[in-house]
Amino acid sequence: MTGFSDAAALDDPVGESLRGHHAHLARRLGGAVTYVPEVATFSAVPAEPDAAAWADLAKLLGPGAFADMFSCPAMPPPDWEPVFVLEGRQMIWTGHGGPAPSAAEFGSDVVELGARDVPEMLDLVERTRPGPFRPRTHELGTYFGVRDGGTLVAMVGERLRPPGWTEISAVCTAPEARGRGHAVRLLRTHIARITARGDRPFLHVAEANSGALALYERLGFETRKHVTFRGFTTP
Repeated sequence: MTGFSDAAALDDPVGESLRGHHAHLARRLGGAVTYVPEVATFSAVPAEPDAAAWADLAKLLGPGAFADMFSCPAMPPPDWEPVFVLEGRQMIWTGHGGPAPSAAEFGSDVVELGARDVPEMLDLVERTRPGPFRPRTHELGTYFGVRDGGTLVAMVGERLRPPGWTEISAVCTAPEARGRGHAVRLLRTHIARITARGDRPFLHVAEANSGALALYERLGFETRKHVTFRGFTTP
């Protein structure tokens, strides 16, 4: 499994997800689309947005609202105030990290997480800061966690779902549980699940997170492209 020639949908992963698999979680106005606020902050506009598309997004979000444009390369009008800029990478799983295992290999401490686990998931995210996570983010896909003595100590989930692809996200382990291989087991669990349904795994990672980059490369992920994540405040 090599080559990125079939990865065009990953050029606009937010828009492709909201127009497809996540359409039931979307809000739309004209050419603009965004997630329901309780699920995610990500928004998208057409590939070459005109002034009307940006006006649609501003109206959709409301005045003075946060516009998380994810990896969108287009820049909004000058009256949109920058909030953050973060350099990162988009990586694709190529299958070079060894065969994806079956779920039977992982033991009873790996559990599927759902609505009842949201308070613990939010607490773990607050402690580890893997990226944006909201009360309904788990509705984007399947989440697995590791429990130690009943306490949630590690988690990995699915996020964006452009056609043919599933993004792995929310990779986090509590400080007291690091060094035990939980992240590797959970990542391999997700790789197995995603490939079994015919999708290909991909993910995004901050350029400065050298430890995560090394881990993903060991598991068979390769960099497709460098991206810049940006957020703005609407006029």
